[in-house]
Amino acid sequence: MEVFLGIDVSTTGVKALLVGRDGSVVGSATTEQPLFTPHPLWSEQNPEDWWKGAVQSIREVLRSTGVSGADVVGIGLTGQMHGLTLLDEAGQVLRPAILWNDQRTGPQCDEIRARLGRERLIQITGNDALTGFTAPKILWVQENEPEVYRKIRHILLPKDYVRYRLIGEFAVDRADGSGTILFDLHHRDWSPEMLAALGISLDWLPKTYEGPEVTGRITAEAAQLTGLREGTPVCAGGGDQAAQAVGVGAVRPGIVALTLGTSGVVFATTDQAYIEKEGRLHAFCHAVPGRWHLMGVMLSAAGSLRWYHDTFTPDLSYDALIAPAGDVPAGAEGLLFLPYLTGERTPHPDPLARGAFAGLTIRHGMAHMTRAVLEGVAFGLRDSFELMRSAGLTQIEQVRVSGGGARSPIWRQILADVFNVELVTVNTTEGAAYGAALLAGVGVGVWPSVDAACAATVRSTGATHPRAEQVKRYEKIYPLYRQLYPTLKELTHQLSSV
Repeated sequence: MEVFLGIDVSTTGVKALLVGRDGSVVGSATTEQPLFTPHPLWSEQNPEDWWKGAVQSIREVLRSTGVSGADVVGIGLTGQMHGLTLLDEAGQVLRPAILWNDQRTGPQCDEIRARLGRERLIQITGNDALTGFTAPKILWVQENEPEVYRKIRHILLPKDYVRYRLIGEFAVDRADGSGTILFDLHHRDWSPEMLAALGISLDWLPKTYEGPEVTGRITAEAAQLTGLREGTPVCAGGGDQAAQAVGVGAVRPGIVALTLGTSGVVFATTDQAYIEKEGRLHAFCHAVPGRWHLMGVMLSAAGSLRWYHDTFTPDLSYDALIAPAGDVPAGAEGLLFLPYLTGERTPHPDPLARGAFAGLTIRHGMAHMTRAVLEGVAFGLRDSFELMRSAGLTQIEQVRVSGGGARSPIWRQILADVFNVELVTVNTTEGAAYGAALLAGVGVGVWPSVDAACAATVRSTGATHPRAEQVKRYEKIYPLYRQLYPTLKELTHQLSSV
């Protein structure tokens, strides 16, 4: 038996997933991870917890499936992006890792823009400086913990600390590396200009690899701890969103991945480094060699529906809540919902943005409000598509949707009508860990390319097609939705300080 192991170092847990040569999921095990918030806006984890979680999950998935470590022919890594992990000369962790959702680095983001110029920053990296990214975290440590900064010899991302413990080498895939905003996006490697401007030594940064490339092999020590075979190749893998895209087959231009979870992610593969000039979209390298991606992130997608359900109808099932909305006309008879319940990232990077119902009248009932929520999320996600088109991405053939919200056929139809594109569900549901396993399969030669791996394993399980009359209706309503944020912005900012 030959299987591939995908390891996902997420914020909530470390998953170990075994995938067969036919693409079947052989088994899975996850070890939950603690999260620490020692101060307001801070978010940290202990890298040693990631390693212990990886060891436990690997041993458990081998035990529960009866698979021998010798049967694992390749390993791929994925995980949360942007987290800062600092090691000293001996490879020892210097401080808790600062995570992607940590918000302490606002002043450092301003400093990065000041040193590079915002326009030049976006031209080099494809992104504006945001608090979630790695680079401003490094400056924060320099300014606030100089005794730690003086000892830095290695900078790693979360999954790459686990890689270091597995293979004894420092490496990063180019998808995750580009999420540090220390990358030259076009050249797919560390940017000398960025490093010079921020005073960061190239020697601190790991060697970069394409997603399927082998970065090293399991050491004797790691083999003893995990039950894996010494010498098993470990491939680069990808940051969580890039690996998730591989897992659903969104690996070529024209195929867009939509993740409809608590947040919403629109991920479009490109064959060149497209950049949205204002930095309102993330532009990173893909885990697929020689490809890139544009990504929009909506903070409250299915999270909006969850809030609505839990607040107004906690005793109803989601199906019972959504079903009556199917009988309400497109546009909910003049009712709009703005889904900025937790601020927003794309297209408005505004933590003070707020949600709203607009157009309420006495004739509107619960079904209208439900439909307005579903449509408001769809409109908010469409904003990312529109930004992608403005950045030069004109080819969108199909959207592959996953996540909890994708289970609703009514919501899928609304999305297809608002986007005016075919919406497809696929057979793979294990997300980033599955994509990491496929990348490992490519890396050890089972498939000749990532495209071939996805073609062999990822299959459509259903398609939702846009309906011409509904598309026409939404084309009239969407511009009205677009007016909500600028109309309410000043008011919501004032309300946030009341």
